[in-house]
Amino acid sequence: MNRLALFDCDGTLVDSQANICRAMEDCFATARLDPPPREAIRRIVGLSLVPAIAQLLPEAEARQHALLAEDYKRAFHAMRSNGALDPEPLFDGVADAIETLDANGWLLGIATGKSDRGLALILEHHGLAHRFVTLQTADRHPSKPHPSMIEAAMAEAGASPESTAMIGDTSFDMAMARAAGAHAVGVAWGYHTMHELREAGAGHVVEHAAALPAHLEAL
Repeated sequence: MNRLALFDCDGTLVDSQANICRAMEDCFATARLDPPPREAIRRIVGLSLVPAIAQLLPEAEARQHALLAEDYKRAFHAMRSNGALDPEPLFDGVADAIETLDANGWLLGIATGKSDRGLALILEHHGLAHRFVTLQTADRHPSKPHPSMIEAAMAEAGASPESTAMIGDTSFDMAMARAAGAHAVGVAWGYHTMHELREAGAGHVVEHAAALPAHLEAL
């Protein structure tokens, strides 16, 4: 079986919290609602949009969650169209880790709560699109921690759960990996704490991207 390293995007590959927080604040303002604290917004990064908003506004009905999700998309699109997006840099060491894993024979993929379009723009911006053999997004799957994204990625890459590692910064990623039977590898530079990652089932938590290839080789 092929070895597959699946990455989350926001909080794992790129630091996108500033734009996510601004778009979420804008969509709440459009609905004349008090925006959630930024710490609360960071904690739902990784979920698909409607479930994320439902966590931020649990007292609202499903229809309002859906409307807020559409307002969020419009706010993000407006920021992009106006050139107002903040940079979404790769985390330190991520590009080198990806190159090393590729050279070591790992197939690479992404499992993210982003849309196809949002993910494509980030990969194009950082010149990484050619590195990944499978891209799984919220456009085609239930929200994390449902294992659908990992299952589809494994099928596309010809990998088994035993030969697949899900690498992410949130408890949602770790729970998704466990649900799919894959290795759960947490990263300490994202939006959930190391304790939360371990509580959600992380078998390893990597503190710097430079250490990631060695961790995966040891699985």
